[in-house]
Amino acid sequence: MKISIFSVGKLKEKYLKQGIQEYLKRLGAYAKVDVIEVADEKAPESMSEAEMLEVKRKEGERILSQIAPDTYVITLEINGKMLSSEQLAAKMDELATYGKSKIVFVIGGSLGISDDVQKRSDLALSFSKMTFPHQLMRLILLEQVYRGFRINRGEPYHK
Repeated sequence: MKISIFSVGKLKEKYLKQGIQEYLKRLGAYAKVDVIEVADEKAPESMSEAEMLEVKRKEGERILSQIAPDTYVITLEINGKMLSSEQLAAKMDELATYGKSKIVFVIGGSLGISDDVQKRSDLALSFSKMTFPHQLMRLILLEQVYRGFRINRGEPYHK
């Protein structure tokens, strides 16, 4: 299985980079996992609705240009479907069983995900009704993907 995580913006925080590297190392035993940073669009602090849509559109184009047609796309969205760790593990197992060996998770920028990326999404996934920094979501997502592989293999994991 090949898993890619597309995330808008550069990660600067050392502690998050270290955590992400740790989970990428652990995941190496289960799958090929890449984290791809997509350039964020420079935007002023205060923007009109039209300017916000344009920023999301440009970031969305950068994401979509790198996703192959045969890829299963999971977007992280606050209004997406909430799954337990076990349900996410089952979904990953189902995708692998039915030949969807390329999965992309998309973490949008600070303004969210464009309509075009949402339309391309096969599954909108929410981790919570709370808002998390998109940089932190990389680490949380990698931990859950790792946990999913452990669950599917019947290996111990912290409950």
